[in-house]
Amino acid sequence: MRGVIRFLQAKGNTPSEIHRELVAVYGDQVMSKKQVWVWCKAFNEGRFDLADEPRVGRPRSSTSDENVIRVDGLIQEDRRRKVRELAVELELPKSVIHEIIYERLGYRKVSSRWVPKQLTEQHKTARMGLSLQHLQRYYTSNHDFLERIITGDETWVHHCTPENKVDSMTWKHLTSPPMRKFKITMSAKKVMATVFWDAQGVLLVDFTPHGQTVNAARYCQTLNKLRDAVRRKRPGLLSKRPIMLHDNATPHTAAVTRQWFDRYRWEVLEHPPHSPDLAPSDYHLFGPMKRHLSGKRFTSDDEVVKEVRNWLAALDGDFFNQGIFALVHRWDKCLNREGDYVEK
Repeated sequence: MRGVIRFLQAKGNTPSEIHRELVAVYGDQVMSKKQVWVWCKAFNEGRFDLADEPRVGRPRSSTSDENVIRVDGLIQEDRRRKVRELAVELELPKSVIHEIIYERLGYRKVSSRWVPKQLTEQHKTARMGLSLQHLQRYYTSNHDFLERIITGDETWVHHCTPENKVDSMTWKHLTSPPMRKFKITMSAKKVMATVFWDAQGVLLVDFTPHGQTVNAARYCQTLNKLRDAVRRKRPGLLSKRPIMLHDNATPHTAAVTRQWFDRYRWEVLEHPPHSPDLAPSDYHLFGPMKRHLSGKRFTSDDEVVKEVRNWLAALDGDFFNQGIFALVHRWDKCLNREGDYVEK
């Protein structure tokens, strides 16, 4: 544009005529008439250079390649370093350190994810072996394998479950006063709930009476209730041999429990230890249930039981179908992660 202005001005055109020519050829997105006038004045005063002149002020050297390398080296040594600590150590402003970290190096500071256990190579090998075994069986028998799976687990349901920070977020204007959230701890009063379900929905919800523990004998009594529920709700499944998927808690693996499964010809799907990410109740059911109960207060066990039953009854079949069929994705991802935990 500047070259065109200089050329047209040498021909004797006025700034207004030059601007009209630019608009006619290049459209309305060209420089304004005032800018054209400024450049015409500069050329009249003897300027020939079309490039911008050097700007006044010292050049920015704080974010030089040398400082970027120094910041990166310190972060590699200790990834928990704070911006303030780096600024003091390198004698640079915090704003410069912030720009280097976020803009030049592309770092983002995140919290560590909670995992139930530090997996050893033996644990990872076992997880990979069972995931591969289950995947091969799925690809051989297809959906029939997953449709026969019954999964279940126990969980504590408290009379008062605190609302987490994410659920308490609200919209506000910049001028609105800050919201306050009072600290609440989980109530000591609680009920043990045992939930069994499959790809079609809930089969059994059982609550352990106060004063009793979930041992092998108690678990077998619950399994008897589950067998009756399967007979009523899933006709024909007992003859196909249901596949039980539960974790390796002591009541689930006790000799009495194994004898129960042998007597009724139920298959138990082998589950790797320390693997809640491969247990549908843990990764799909109990999390949403606890979020639903967060912030609610109950005055009795009966109220807790009623709320849990109502919430489970309100879930549609797609919810449970997605939870069971997600096993295929998680087994596959466990293999791809070489046995490490599957986050999603």
